[in-house]
Amino acid sequence: MHQDLVDLTALADAYGVATRYENAEQREVVVDADVVVAVLAQFGVDASTPEAIRRELDAVRETRERTLLPPTLVLREGTGYETGEAVVHLEDGTQREIERFIPNDLPLGWHRVVTADQDVTLAVVPARLPEVPPAWGWMVQLYALRSAESWGAGDYGDLAVMARRSAHELGAGVLLVNPVQAISPTHPVERSPYSPSSRRFANPLYLRVTATKAFAEADEATRDRIRALKPDSPGLIDYDAVWTAKLAALELLWPREIPDLDPALEGFATFSALAEQHGSDWRDWPEPLRDPESPEVAKAGKELADRIAFHGWLQHLCREQLDAARKAAGDMPVGIVHDLPVGVHPGGADTWALGDTFAPRVRVGAPPDAFSQQGQDWNLPPWRPDRLAELGYAPFRDVLRGVLQYADGVRIDHVAGLWRLWWIPPGEPPSRGTYVHYDAEAMMGVLALEAHRAGAVVVGEDLGTVEPEVTETLHERGVLSSAVLWFQRDYDTPGHPFVPPAAWDPESMASITTHDLPTVAGWLDGEHVRVRAELGLLDGPPEREYASARAEREALTDFLDQQGIPHDDMVSALHTLLASAASRLLLTAPADVVGERRQPNLPGTVGEYPNWRIPLPVTVDEFFTDERVRRLITTLRAARPLHD
Repeated sequence: MHQDLVDLTALADAYGVATRYENAEQREVVVDADVVVAVLAQFGVDASTPEAIRRELDAVRETRERTLLPPTLVLREGTGYETGEAVVHLEDGTQREIERFIPNDLPLGWHRVVTADQDVTLAVVPARLPEVPPAWGWMVQLYALRSAESWGAGDYGDLAVMARRSAHELGAGVLLVNPVQAISPTHPVERSPYSPSSRRFANPLYLRVTATKAFAEADEATRDRIRALKPDSPGLIDYDAVWTAKLAALELLWPREIPDLDPALEGFATFSALAEQHGSDWRDWPEPLRDPESPEVAKAGKELADRIAFHGWLQHLCREQLDAARKAAGDMPVGIVHDLPVGVHPGGADTWALGDTFAPRVRVGAPPDAFSQQGQDWNLPPWRPDRLAELGYAPFRDVLRGVLQYADGVRIDHVAGLWRLWWIPPGEPPSRGTYVHYDAEAMMGVLALEAHRAGAVVVGEDLGTVEPEVTETLHERGVLSSAVLWFQRDYDTPGHPFVPPAAWDPESMASITTHDLPTVAGWLDGEHVRVRAELGLLDGPPEREYASARAEREALTDFLDQQGIPHDDMVSALHTLLASAASRLLLTAPADVVGERRQPNLPGTVGEYPNWRIPLPVTVDEFFTDERVRRLITTLRAARPLHD
């Protein structure tokens, strides 16, 4: 190998940038050198010439020689570490002097290690989370719920009703809800719950205006004005209309009190106030406002103090209503599990506030595979692993705390991202990227510590092409993996037969489908083929796709025969099949039990398909009196009873 390439590989290794990887077909792919150079540039590393590479390597070696400790130490409980003479400053304010080793009896928590030359974060984390109790429940798209009290889209009040009635009337023990992280308070409203402005705060679009204390205390004339603002909801969810109505109502109700805002919330509220004036994407704002530490932002903050306080108040309301929903799920053995998206909008509140913690010009995605031959671009900026370590993983910790403060559990979307993410350099297509590795031991440790403190369960979404190490580590640490019927195949056997549910991994959360896949009714009717054909999204002729769909249905009915499950009613049969899974958690979707044919999200589309806008065909009240619901959950309820 040429010396220049050897040096580039060594430099890339130092920053976790892959110069080669194994693709979905288990073949080695060598990453183009210019892609590696472009990705290193996002770390502020100059690898443009052989001389520059050598200078950067010298700097890396010098740093390693003068530092004994990494910038953050994450140790599993009961583990020591050689450090030399140091003082450990414990989280409780006490300290311990050590001569050589960090002792293995330190309490769980966030501490600091101070030596003569370094001051680093020390996180002592659980080796394993407690066992997840067995339960069945719902995968809920919150916006899709409808009730007499909600305004054109499901809200936190609907979430509370869904949790309470599911436990008391149906015997459900868990409720998984789509991400409810914050949007930018502007038009057009971001529809996708997987591209929030911030993962640290909640979405006020889901507030139930009439459930606030301010509404209860308002005079009757004000309440009448607010009731009159309720938007019509004739069909697809109109997020802009919902937000316009709720914003007007909340502005009428705001008591004009200045809430006590911590620095992080004040920063988010400042972003929200500026976004209302200058647009949702801070990269398009006037130059002086793009830096949250600039004097211009401080000046604007004083001028917008009233508006900043308003947005802070909205977050207090979100917290109150999310807490109420969590209490409503109090009789569930697991409770409400919140979905945590893999990233944030590139021009949103988190990237504005956290600066170079992100690699802002990079997009996260996935390399080419059989399903996406050109790769995938998710348009989400990744965290820089070096900055995470330098900051003691505080950004990741704060995201987890932001969700876990009102959750009984968290589902980590694309959990393999705690190990590595596919970085796409500026100006390149998704196929021209490479993996950047993170310290998975540290990321999993921080996740375990925060979940332990919140008493929360954790589920990792490990679908698709995922290295075996990921799932193995999840189970080792007490985190559930994901098992979806459509993907439970024996890919080492010709024809890829279905794996019997009794053989599914016990340490998993099982479901028939997901929000990115066809609903049960849609799959059985070939709706997913019809829609993609209509939109021109098929790789071949529709006839071939319809034939393939028929073959899939036949394979599934043959599998049901093998399992001894009658399939005159396929929806009932699939729920019976799910009930036989060995998995700890069994989840089904309300849309599947009431026969909705349209899937919530069609990957690869934006405006061509009504992604995230499809309401349930029944109201919440109708759902609980629907004969199909009671009938289809019978086997799930028997398999995972609420009480022993």
